Amino acid sequence: MASTEPAPPSRLRAWMLEGLSDMGKTKGRQLPRPAEPAPVHKGQRWWRVMCLTGVDYFSTLGYQPGIAALAAGLLSPVATVVLVIVTLAGALPVYRRVAEESPHGEGSIAMLERLLSFWKGKLFVLTLLGFAATDFLITITLSAADASTHLVENPHLNDALHDKQMVITLFLVALLGAVFLKGFLEAIGVAVVLVGIYLALNVVVAVSGLWEVITHEHLVTDWTTALTAEHGNVLAMIGVSLLVFPKLALGLSGFETGVAVMPHVEGEASDTEEKPTGRIRGAKKLLTTAAVIMSVFLIVTSFITTVLIPPKEFQPGGQANGRALAYLAHEYLGNAFGTVYDVSTIAILWFAGASAMAGLLNLMPRYLPRYGMAPHWARAVRPMVIVFTLIAFLVTWIFDADVDAQGGAYATGVLVLISSAAIAVTIAAHKAGQKHWTIGFAVISAVFLYTTVVNVIERPDGVKIGACFIAGIILVSLLSRLARAFELRVTSMTMDDMAERFVRDIASRRIRFIANEPDKRDVAEYREKIEQIRADHDLPAQEDFVFLEVTVGDPSEFESVMTVRGEVLHGRYRVLTLESASIPNALAALLLYVRDTTDRIPHIYFEWTEGNPFTNFLRFFLFGQGEVAPVTREVLREAEPDRARRPRVHVG
Repeated sequence: MASTEPAPPSRLRAWMLEGLSDMGKTKGRQLPRPAEPAPVHKGQRWWRVMCLTGVDYFSTLGYQPGIAALAAGLLSPVATVVLVIVTLAGALPVYRRVAEESPHGEGSIAMLERLLSFWKGKLFVLTLLGFAATDFLITITLSAADASTHLVENPHLNDALHDKQMVITLFLVALLGAVFLKGFLEAIGVAVVLVGIYLALNVVVAVSGLWEVITHEHLVTDWTTALTAEHGNVLAMIGVSLLVFPKLALGLSGFETGVAVMPHVEGEASDTEEKPTGRIRGAKKLLTTAAVIMSVFLIVTSFITTVLIPPKEFQPGGQANGRALAYLAHEYLGNAFGTVYDVSTIAILWFAGASAMAGLLNLMPRYLPRYGMAPHWARAVRPMVIVFTLIAFLVTWIFDADVDAQGGAYATGVLVLISSAAIAVTIAAHKAGQKHWTIGFAVISAVFLYTTVVNVIERPDGVKIGACFIAGIILVSLLSRLARAFELRVTSMTMDDMAERFVRDIASRRIRFIANEPDKRDVAEYREKIEQIRADHDLPAQEDFVFLEVTVGDPSEFESVMTVRGEVLHGRYRVLTLESASIPNALAALLLYVRDTTDRIPHIYFEWTEGNPFTNFLRFFLFGQGEVAPVTREVLREAEPDRARRPRVHVG
């Protein structure tokens, strides 16, 4: 009878899953090989990479002055100075330390991951990933909404587009998704051009605004008089600025992206993978230069927008709402220059969304597949692009494409990540015995934690959306882990000389293993185990056995590398010891390895496990133990569909 070949995948499915790793889906006949080392990446000059992170960081100038004016009113310049102090004295030192501790782009999440183990560590990382998803997704939607605001409020287009902001925002989000579906290559050159043009235009607007203020002295006098009348003295102004500071937290965005792009920074010839000193130095220059440039722009733009723009124009529906600098560009430099400024702002805001999408696509696969907490299709770019685009549609619809309404959610994501980074570097400094740095970072952590709490209390939308992302990520992750419970998770295996000798020796006869849960490991334990197996399975006395003993390490890990060691106990019992996150997976992997290296079918013998089957399955799922025999057989069945080549499992 002719065999039936499986139908080839459709062209759409093949296109959607292009580049998907088949490691988990193939019915493997052998253990997966260790991953090939990544090719050496020469990298780019630090200032060019700064432009890549700058499309996210610098683009906030499109809406930050307007948000500051709404939050602080006449006090906006003073409140912005407080923001700059926190940036330069708080966020910048924190992320310079993150660059030292995590030079391969993993960021503060990886630093905290190393501090916690088992399931509590995984759940903590999933929680941070939820807030990171909030940060990046709101970056996409807020940037698209602000880009559409600049388009709609342009004097040449206002009449035709004044009621089309939602449609335009959704179109920009869809266009972003389409670019990634086509295949997005992170082009640093494009970022350099966009950032260079955008900053140059902002310099023109800032200089023009300052000139207007200087040549009309009454503007500053009117502002200071009104400010004094409203707040009294300098101490009162500083106090109010500290209170409104959490609302200005959007000006801190971009630091996590700055660390994420570190692998693109050119290192030095003496750099090693373990200690890339040149790359770290370049990343520190990147972070410092970006922070200084942004701080200068924030102070100048908050001052000129507060002094030159009537307060009513900052309110929802006003011409400066979400586009304060664009308002000044049109007002003082003409509509032609203003239109050029609008086009530049729209371009960099849209590209900021592209940077955020790239961050999402890089961040999620860094953790979830390693935890076994992502479906197989999540390893492919295009399905994830569709998922993130649909979520961005939903967020845009919920917030009605309103820049101001999304500010709280964006600030929450930014502040949670910065707070986690501050805590991570505080712990790192403490472990390094650096007392002064520990105290300094602890103070910074307290400031950011306070800011985060106040922001959450005043604008709970961010934590609500973050909680939704966290719940969704945890639910999908656990379901995925459950669905992949019977996969062969060992990526590679090595055996020491003694273990190799045991396998070669027993391969000359029928290969028989006994799965043993080590207890006292005395003579009586092994003698009684052999006698029981022989009695249960009616085996002759002359049959030879090798014991297999697995020690469970961190059961929350999914994929692992395994080392097998051989030892002779009590002068006669040969034992192979393994350490793994799961006993059944370790045993199945060893059986397949022995089969492939000896070309003989091994047999393994178990006792039935006492207790409720469901309880035993939960023990396997959470702690890597439980009902070992049937789960080992199921892992083998998933890994080897050919029954004739499948190792034999005996249970008595």
